[in-house]
Amino acid sequence: MAIAGFVLQIFAAVMLLLFSVRLVRTGIERRFGQYFIRYLTGHGSNVTAAGSGLMLAVVLQSSAAVALLLSGFAATGMLSFPTGLAALLGADLGSALVIQFLSFDLTWLQPILLVVGGWLYLKIERPDIQHVGRIILGLALILVSLSLLRDAVAPLREAEFLPAIAAYIAADSLTGFLIGAALAFLLHSSVATILMVAALVATTALPFAAGVSLVIGANLGSALIPVWLTRDMAAEPKRIPLANAILRGLAALTALYAVHAFDLVEFLLVFSPAASLIVLHIGFNTLLVLLFVPIAGVFEKPVSALIPATRHEKEMTPPSRNPLSALDQSNADAPPLALSAIRQEILQMLQEVERMYRPILALYDTATPTELKAIRDRDELVDTLYTNLRRFMAENARDQFEKPQLKQSRALLEYAIRVEAAGDLVSKRMTDLAREKSETGARFSPPGQDELTRLHALVLAGFGLARHVLLVDDIEAARRLVLDKAEVKRRERASRKAHLKRLETGETDSFASSDVHLETLRALRELYGHLAAIAYPILYRNGQILETRLITDLNEATT
Repeated sequence: MAIAGFVLQIFAAVMLLLFSVRLVRTGIERRFGQYFIRYLTGHGSNVTAAGSGLMLAVVLQSSAAVALLLSGFAATGMLSFPTGLAALLGADLGSALVIQFLSFDLTWLQPILLVVGGWLYLKIERPDIQHVGRIILGLALILVSLSLLRDAVAPLREAEFLPAIAAYIAADSLTGFLIGAALAFLLHSSVATILMVAALVATTALPFAAGVSLVIGANLGSALIPVWLTRDMAAEPKRIPLANAILRGLAALTALYAVHAFDLVEFLLVFSPAASLIVLHIGFNTLLVLLFVPIAGVFEKPVSALIPATRHEKEMTPPSRNPLSALDQSNADAPPLALSAIRQEILQMLQEVERMYRPILALYDTATPTELKAIRDRDELVDTLYTNLRRFMAENARDQFEKPQLKQSRALLEYAIRVEAAGDLVSKRMTDLAREKSETGARFSPPGQDELTRLHALVLAGFGLARHVLLVDDIEAARRLVLDKAEVKRRERASRKAHLKRLETGETDSFASSDVHLETLRALRELYGHLAAIAYPILYRNGQILETRLITDLNEATT
């Protein structure tokens, strides 16, 4: 029972740590997500890319989260392989720096963060303030989980069985290396793994030599996490995590061999045992950045040979006029399969519109005919997918579907119409605005640029929510989509008022770009309205939304 209780306490502390990190990451993505694309794609060298990755890993407290972001950008063609690999190497270093910060004794800060974060999250109605409260609350829970972890491992120094296990790991460095890699992979967090190892070493429950092997192995395990999470993606987004895993794995094995072959363990003990492990982890990741960031492009060809693009992926770059369709006539007589195929077709439309939309704001400054044509080509692909969907529905829906399924198919077709309209909005109206601004040389004022950047990012986040709601009837996600629609409206109104005030003061930049600024605000608001349309049928079915906001009883209006 003692062993079972110990294991339960360890896993409870680790699960709370993982949940807390996720809470912080979610809050930061929702509150400050508008800056992610600029940080990851707005740079011109591998060094600045590594710096961006480092900063994002510190903010998100997870290099795996940054790896997924990088893979997503690589999938849309917005991020090259060398830039992505450099950013991911920097993210691993940023994650190591997070461990150093969390290793300090900050228990005095716990109650303050809990009170402030809980108040902001529970008592303030504004979504942006709630996200800040979520972040602060997550940080507080991280500190609580670390206290629980230290308390859980403290009795280990008295355990009779541990010295034998610890001595075996210290003597067999390869076993310790593999255990560290497995722990980091299974926990999906190098932060949690290394903090746990440091806590064990700090209580003398584990010798420093064993901790060295575990920490070096954790570097390999953490690199394998994004490889696993991107396993179902196309070839391009899988290459960056794989290259990072190969480099880190080879470097970790080399470091393990060097440490034990040349008996360097004593030289690594420069501070306390726990602090020395964290310094070792930071030093290892710093060395990888210095060695591989300048030559990141060298690894593109070997990794591309390991993961070649499939024939379909090659055909889809640039977008094909005859896309591979999920609609199969052989499934037409099986309504559940047909409905699933319809959802997949709309999902493909939504993804193409997102690829059109991601770079649109950047094109306001540097629009070229080639870039604008690429967006129009993607819109033609969306139109083709929509035409195929309408034809499939016309030929099969009425004859094959029963009434409930026919109702679902009609709702999906209505959403497909909105997605197609969203594509037209980006490819026609917003590209015309980009061309106009680029040709005239007008500039947004700094506050105006910031307002549009924030709104652009909020709309971009809506694509992810819309995809989720499309595939899973998630009521909470549908509510979030509609609430964010209200936030988009609020920000659009606030930006319009602020812009008009800048015009009153005679600001030159605001006057020159006034029409483009106001039209872009309207376009972004309308675009989010198209995305949010998928949420309303779900909310209506579950009684989560009213038919009208008008007062229906005259007596109510007079009371």
